[in-house]
Amino acid sequence: QVQLVESGGGLVQAGGSLRLSCAPSGRTFSPYVMAWFRRAPGKEREFVARIYWSGGSTYYADSVKGRFTISRDNAENTVYLQMSSLKPEDTAVYYCAARHRASAEYDYWGQGTQVTVSS
Repeated sequence: QVQLVESGGGLVQAGGSLRLSCAPSGRTFSPYVMAWFRRAPGKEREFVARIYWSGGSTYYADSVKGRFTISRDNAENTVYLQMSSLKPEDTAVYYCAARHRASAEYDYWGQGTQVTVSS
């Protein structure tokens, strides 16, 4: 059974930093693309960043480019989202997701972790 378990959310002041972690299990993820999405209160879910597990190619939403960094640690089998210069508008539930690199749809989702940025 595939599981994506997120951790690392919390409350931080504007300008601060947080690092989210996503630990996938249940299959080999080397042919997968790992991503972070977020859903702010009253808004639709939006894409944040993605990384190819094999090769490490990354892509970011314009709203987080230059402030967030997605990475993966093969030894730890973990995907990270390092968030810096946080803004109140970054407040959301953050979700880890995975899709096969040949697929357009994200098939696996974590339960989400809350990030709250106070002004």
